[in-house]
Amino acid sequence: MPEIPGRSVPRPLGLPRRRALSTLAAGAAAPILAACSSPSSPDDSSKGPAPTSLGSTPSKPVTLNILDVAGNLALTKPMIEAFKSAHPEVVGKVTYSTGTAPQLASKVQAQQQADNVQIHLVLTGTDGLAAGIQKGLWYNLKPYYDSFFPGLMANYQPAAASMTSLAQDQGIELVWYPSGPLLEYDPKKVTSPPATTEALLDWATGNKGKFQYARPANSGPGRTFLMGLPYLLGDSDPTDPANGWSKTWAYLTELNKYVDSYPAGTSATMRNLAAGTVHMVASTTGWYINPRALGTVPPGMKVSKFQTFTWVCDAQYGVIPKGVSSDTLTAVLRLLAWMLTPEQQAFAYDDGYFYPGPAVKDVPLDKAPAASRKVVAQFGEPQFDTWIKQYPIKNSLPATTQVTAFDLWDRKIGSSK
Repeated sequence: MPEIPGRSVPRPLGLPRRRALSTLAAGAAAPILAACSSPSSPDDSSKGPAPTSLGSTPSKPVTLNILDVAGNLALTKPMIEAFKSAHPEVVGKVTYSTGTAPQLASKVQAQQQADNVQIHLVLTGTDGLAAGIQKGLWYNLKPYYDSFFPGLMANYQPAAASMTSLAQDQGIELVWYPSGPLLEYDPKKVTSPPATTEALLDWATGNKGKFQYARPANSGPGRTFLMGLPYLLGDSDPTDPANGWSKTWAYLTELNKYVDSYPAGTSATMRNLAAGTVHMVASTTGWYINPRALGTVPPGMKVSKFQTFTWVCDAQYGVIPKGVSSDTLTAVLRLLAWMLTPEQQAFAYDDGYFYPGPAVKDVPLDKAPAASRKVVAQFGEPQFDTWIKQYPIKNSLPATTQVTAFDLWDRKIGSSK
C-alpha cells in the first residue's frame, strides 16, 4: 500500500501522512542465530557476489541507512528502534530517508555503478521490489535463511507465505494484508454503492469525474484495483496482463472516458474524496481505516466490496542492495530477523493502514498496542475479518509481470490524461 494521509512517511503506493512515530524501547528477545566464520572485508564491491559466510555480529556497530519507498516505516520504525536499543553491539545509529518506488531502481543503480552504495536497506512494496529484481539490484538472501531465518516459511501465515514467492529470495517479507479492491465512498453522494463492475461503470457514466483511482505504479489501491479487475471480469488469464486481460483493458478504456485524472499517489485521491471533488475512490482495508483515523478523510465515509469478490493481497519487503559491506549485511539480516518475531510484528497493526498487517502466525489483534486496538475498534469495518475468511485471496502479480502491467496501463490508459 503506499503513502498515508497525514503520515510523515510517504508511501509509493500512496499512503497518507501522519504524526511521527515515537521511539519504543526493546521488549522482545532477539532470535538465536547460528554463528558462521568471521565476516569478510567491509569494502565488498557491488559487482561481486554476496559474502558466502557471515558472523552473527558485525566486527563493530554499524550505521544503517534505511530508505523507505512504501510508507513502511509507519509500521516498522518501532521495531527498528527497539532493535537498536536492544543491540547496540550490532547497530550504533540508524538514518531514515524516504522516496518513491518509480525512482528507486535508478537511485540504487547509480550508487552501485559508482561503487558507493550508501543505501543499506530498502523498505519497499511490490513495485520497488519488482523494479529492482528486473535490474538485478538486490542480494539473493537464500544462502542466509538457515543461519539468520530458521523456520522462515513455516513462520509465515499461509497467505503471507504465498507472497514470498514474489521476492524470488531477493527480499524478506515484513508485513502483509489482503488489500482489496474495495470502493470507498461518500454516503451523502452515493446512496447505493456499485456491487458489480458493470454497476460501477454505469455509476461513473452518470457521475462523470466523480470516480477516481491513482496511478497503479505508485498506488496500492490503484494497483489492487488494476490487478483485481481480471478476476472480477472473468478474464482468460488474470496473471497475464499482456495476453490475458482483454476484458480488463477494454473495461478500463471505457471507464477512462468518465475519469478526469489519475493522481500520482493515493493520498491525493483521499484528499479529493474528503473535499468532495470526487465521491468514490478505489480503496483497500488499510486505506479505509487509516485516513479516517488520522482525520484526513471524514469518519463518515463508507466502504463496500464487489458482489463476486477475490482479494488481491499486498505485502512489503526488506531488500538489501548489492554492494553493502559484510558488517552491514550482517546487521541488516539480524534486524530483519528481529522484525519477524511475533512481539515485533504486533506493531504492524499500527493505525490500521495495512490492516491487519502482521505477516507471521499467532499475532492476533489483542497482542497489538492499545492505541492500535482502539483505532481498529473505532474506525475499522467489522465485516473485514469475515470477508478475509470468506473470499479467495490471490497474490499480486510477480515482479516482471507487474512491471509489464504498469507499463501497459501507463500507455493504454494513463497517457490519455
